This record gives sequence, structure tokens and C-alpha cells, in this order.
Amino acid sequence: MTKIALVTGGTRGIGAAICKALKADGYTVAASYAGNDDAANAFKAETGVPVYKWDVGDFDACATGIAAVEADLGPIDVLVNNAGITRDGMFHKMTLENWQAVINTNLSGLFNMTRNVWEGMRERGYGRVINISSMNGQKGQMGQVNYSAAKAGDLGFTKALAQEGARKGITVNAICPGYTATEMVMAVPKEVLEKSVLPQIAVGRLGQPEEIARAVVYLASEDAGFMTGATMTINGGQYMT
Repeated sequence: MTKIALVTGGTRGIGAAICKALKADGYTVAASYAGNDDAANAFKAETGVPVYKWDVGDFDACATGIAAVEADLGPIDVLVNNAGITRDGMFHKMTLENWQAVINTNLSGLFNMTRNVWEGMRERGYGRVINISSMNGQKGQMGQVNYSAAKAGDLGFTKALAQEGARKGITVNAICPGYTATEMVMAVPKEVLEKSVLPQIAVGRLGQPEEIARAVVYLASEDAGFMTGATMTINGGQYMT
């Protein structure tokens, strides 16, 4: 039976690459997104992957959205918590609004999404939860106290929940990408990338979204059934753990 995968933030960047890779591997895939209707519609037209709009920071919206996906496609077997935002700024200038926005999406979003599929996974005795964290959740980053705190929280979430899911056939793992050639990263001025970013990366280049996606496909697979509570660090050797 074809497995059902849901990818949050799945219509652009790393999320779009994940959706494409999972579909190519035989999954029935759905993508959620928060705001960019034009990008979502273009992605749907390109890939045939159905798209659903809701804010992962809103628990009730997640419950409603997941119910719609499951009504259309079937019970969710694989959840990829990829949705994330940035509101960068030095801490002494950070507003409460920018702190809460990042925490709500990048950390509380994991609870809001996973809580609404968890009981079904437990009942069926199978599930894959894959959380896209960040290198900056491992090492911290100046100007990203909110983002680094949320992404570090994602790792604690992963390790604790993995222990609860293990005997129920559910694995929970995390991926920490480094600098990846997404729309957001490529918007950084070229001279900044060449002088400040690339010299820090041992392999001398940005990652590609497809490289993150291939790791997701592995973690979603039957082959990864003995891997849970783990963090896959994919950053070209910029930060080694």
C-alpha cells in the first residue's frame, strides 16, 4: 500500500525538493504552506502534489488541515516538519513579536503538527516523523537568538519523542542542514557569500536542496527502522558534531 507523506512548508526551497523526492520514491505526497499562493499554485501545477494552506503555528488550523489531507488521501504515515521562518536581529533590538513568531512556527509548529498525527500513528503501529532543524540550532548564530533557540528545541523534541514512539513502530529523527542554495540563501549578496560564508564550508560550496531531500527519503524508508532519536548533520563540514 502506498504510504502518505505530508511536508510542511512544502512548496518552496528544501520543502519542495523533499516533496519531489518522496513522490519519486513512490509516496503519495501532500504539501502545506502558509502564505505564498502564487508559489504554491505553481508548485502544484509543476508536480501534481496537492497543496493545503494553513499556519503551523496555529494548533486548531493544523488539526483542521491534517483532517482535510487525511480525508483526501488517507492516514498520514510520514510527517516532515519543514516549515520555518526567520526574524533575524541582534538580541538587544529583538522584539517580543519577532521572538514569538519564530518560536511559534519553528518550535511550537512541531507540537501542533505532530500531536495531530501521533495518535493515529500509535494506533496503526507505524510512523515516521522527520524534523528539519538547522546547523544554527546546534552551534548558535549571532543575530538569531530566536531561530537558534527554536531549532535547538526541535532537537530536544526529537530525542524525547523518539523514546515514546519507539515501541509503537514510530521513528522520530532530525536533520540539521547548513547553508543550502534556497531562495532565501541565494538572496544574500554574492560578495557576502563568497567572502564570509563559503570559506567556512569545508567542501567549498553551498548544499543543494536535493541533498537534504535524499536524507529525508532515507529516514522515511523501511531501511531506517532502527534509526530513531538521531540528528543527521548535513552542512558540508562547516560544523562537525
